[in-house]
Order: sequence, then structure tokens, then C-alpha cells
Amino acid sequence: MIKTRPETVLEDVAGMMRSLDYRRALPAGNRTVLKDNISWHLPYLSANTTPWQLEGVVKTLREDGYRDLLGLHNQTVVTDAHRGDKLNKFAGVYKRYGVPSVDNFDPECAWVRIDPKTPLLVLDRIFGEVRVPEVLIGSNVLHLPTVKTHVYTTMTGAMKNAFGGLLRDNRHWAHTDIHKTLVDLLAIQKEIHPGLFAVMDGTICGDGAGPRAMIPVVKNYMLASDDMVAIDAVSSWLMGFDPLGEVECIRLAHERGLGVGDVREIAVVGEDVSEVNFHFKVRYHFASRVGRLLWFTPLARIQSLFFKTPLVHAFIWGSAAYHDHYWWPVHGTKRMAEIAKSPWGRLFQAYE
Repeated sequence: MIKTRPETVLEDVAGMMRSLDYRRALPAGNRTVLKDNISWHLPYLSANTTPWQLEGVVKTLREDGYRDLLGLHNQTVVTDAHRGDKLNKFAGVYKRYGVPSVDNFDPECAWVRIDPKTPLLVLDRIFGEVRVPEVLIGSNVLHLPTVKTHVYTTMTGAMKNAFGGLLRDNRHWAHTDIHKTLVDLLAIQKEIHPGLFAVMDGTICGDGAGPRAMIPVVKNYMLASDDMVAIDAVSSWLMGFDPLGEVECIRLAHERGLGVGDVREIAVVGEDVSEVNFHFKVRYHFASRVGRLLWFTPLARIQSLFFKTPLVHAFIWGSAAYHDHYWWPVHGTKRMAEIAKSPWGRLFQAYE
């Protein structure tokens, strides 16, 4: 963990990664996929990977001899990855450093069936088979999540970042068993990726109804780890949550030996955050309450009616109408106008 500021963030990210000897975790002879996070295509700081987070990582990789890099966006039924790539300033960073990018719905991104060796908790039952983007098999993956809350998983971080990359557009089928799904995805990653690493942005964190409709809060932190469970546990701890008691996916992953979720067993180097508590709270808005009703109440027994028939288009339209056409103009633009006055907001505007 480090504290950083706009004037030094690129050098600070490089120093943080190198102090952890990240090259040991990411074999340089393999392609390295940069799994950015586009929770929302609109440029809402705290919801998405930040351009300085992405540039700090890409610049460091390039300086250290990583030539085969690929940016991977997560397209969803409610998020336009190509629009998000531009509005969130990723496209300019990728172009500057000569990094191609693709979203997992692009025709050239083939999906192939795999047979995981690890016994799965729910994934094979939910989808009938396991398919992943072929480009990810045999590639390192570097996750680029954000410190923020989430209405379905309490918090979202490195483990949840794989949800958008390893699952197709029907990933919402897994929401009822979201925590077990994330544990299955981490187990699969450990089988198909030679290396895993995460650099998490805590410069502007998200408090409230995440992963989109949050209150952006400036905190000036950056985190990095080669343990996806540990970095999520520390992020949870910072926000004020008990990682093992309140975040089921962290507890399950810890119990299955996929990483360390007990903060008492994690050595945090750099900033001393033992007494830090952001006092974040998960809050719910109209759209998230509807989602929780359909996925986490007895109505989940008939979710096939809602999500595996043409009725699903009504929910997709409803989410877009609520977030893009109501929440963004009424609340989001005002909050972004406030954060734009901060040093980080001014840095965001300075990117292409």
C-alpha cells in the first residue's frame, strides 16, 4: 500500500510494483492481459479503472521489457465497453504505449470450453459447461479494480474483476450464487494463467450503492498484490468491513486455500493502515433493490422466467433507463462536477 498524488502517481505505481518484485508473479515470456474494469461506460470516477492506474501499470511493464500486452474490456448487456474505453480515457493510454485492446464480445475473441481440474462450487451447474476467452488461456492477467462497495457482494475488487472477463453476456445467471461463482473463477484463473497480479486504485474510492451509483471519495491510496484474496481483504478492511465475516467470497476463497483472507495473516508493506477505517456503507437505490428482490429472495426460484426468456430485455432496458437516463443526469453529473475540482479530477481532464 502506498499514498500517492497526481504529480507522482506514475512513478509511485512503478515503485510499488517493483518493491513487490511483481516480475516474479508475471513471467515475462507470456502475454500479459490487462483486465481493466468498466463498471459503467460513463466517465464516473470511483466506478472504473482510472487512466493513471492503467498508465502507471502499462508504463512500468513497458520499461521492464514486457512486449506482448493486451487490454481486455468487459462488455455486458448494460455496459458499452467501446464507449467506456473512450470516455474513461483508456483508449488514449493504450494508443500511447502501443497496446492493442479487445472486448470479450468481439468476433476475434473466441470462447472455448475447458474442463477445470478443481471441483467447482456452482459454475458448471449454472451454465452447464465452462467456457472462457481463448486469449486468456496461457496468459498472465493483471487486474485493475477499484476500492468500492457493491450492492450484491458488499465490496468489489480483484476477485470480482474476473466476473466480467471470464463470463459471457449471460453472467447475470450467476448473481444468486455470486460469491461461490467468484471463488470458482479464481480457482479457474489459477489453472489457466501462469501469473496473476492486481493493482487496485484507491485514489478515488466509491462509497454507497456500488459499483456505479456511489459517492466518490478521495483517499489517495494505491494497492498491489499477487494474492487476489489478500488485496480484496485489505480493501474490505480499509472500507470498514470484516473480510471473513461480511464478504462471503473472501471467506470461501480463504477456506479453500486460494489466497489469504485473514488480515491478521497478511503483511501490509508500505503505508501503515492498521488504524484506517473509511466507514463506508453499502446503500441501495431503486434498481439495486429490484435486483436483490429477484436474486436473493424466494423469487430467485423462478429467475429463469425473468432472465432466460425475452423478459430479460425489460430488465436490461430498465437498468439503462435508470442509470443512464435518470441517475447520471440527476445525481452523477453533480458528483462528478464536485470531484472534478479535486487534483485527481483535474488530472482526469488532462488525459486525452
